Amino acid sequence: MKIIPSDDRLRGFTLIELLVVMAIVALLLTLSIPRYFNSIDSGKETVLRDNLRITRETIDKFYGDTGRYPKSLDELVEKKYLRALPVDPITDSTGTWVIVPPDDADKGNVYDIKSGAPGKSRDGLPYGDM
Repeated sequence: MKIIPSDDRLRGFTLIELLVVMAIVALLLTLSIPRYFNSIDSGKETVLRDNLRITRETIDKFYGDTGRYPKSLDELVEKKYLRALPVDPITDSTGTWVIVPPDDADKGNVYDIKSGAPGKSRDGLPYGDM
């Protein structure tokens, strides 16, 4: 005896059903994609603020220990104050930091650092002023 499948098993999705599902997926993507990119930008700004805070604290500790500011950011790594140079997450590079020298040139070269990234943060503050 041979079993013949019923018509319900051979039935697939109609074009209308597929279009409805695609419309729902497109609607969900239009709601979620902007939030996703906003959260990425927010995360980069948070990492930038943390990297600046930690590096500035490290420069101050170096000054407290030696009585002078470092000659370069690499000196902080060489003397084991930092494990590695921090990355500017906006430019994704360690070479875009803007070095601010102290008023007295005899005390070293690195008084402060700022981001060299162009543009402004979400709160309207330029990245270089963070």
